[in-house]
Amino acid sequence: MEQIQRPGRMDLPLGMDTASIYRRIELVEHVLERSLVIPGLKFRVGLDALAGLVPIFGDLLGAALGSYIIWEARNLGLPKWKLWRMAGNVAVDTAIGAIPFAGDVFDVFFRSNTRNLKIVKKHLEKQGLLIDQ
Repeated sequence: MEQIQRPGRMDLPLGMDTASIYRRIELVEHVLERSLVIPGLKFRVGLDALAGLVPIFGDLLGAALGSYIIWEARNLGLPKWKLWRMAGNVAVDTAIGAIPFAGDVFDVFFRSNTRNLKIVKKHLEKQGLLIDQ
């Protein structure tokens, strides 16, 4: 049974093994949800919230990048019902995020990619494939 040890580095593994796929999901989630700090507030936001400020295109970009996480989760062998749940998170984020102003505020607080990372992490922990350090 393969065990994943989570490194602290921000490298991009290219392999198709479980550890490489999980690390890519973590990196995409980090970039989309918490890669930047709002000065003075010490509140983290990511590309998803910033891209959402651009009408239509930004929301589609966020949906596409969120879908990448789902695709990688499929490569890890997550059951279809978990993939559908993840797709629902992205759909809610995209639909409500498309509403001017209110959707932008929603994007900051409803972190669909973080929710999806938690689904993947929980699945791998149940399988005994993830060791938290």
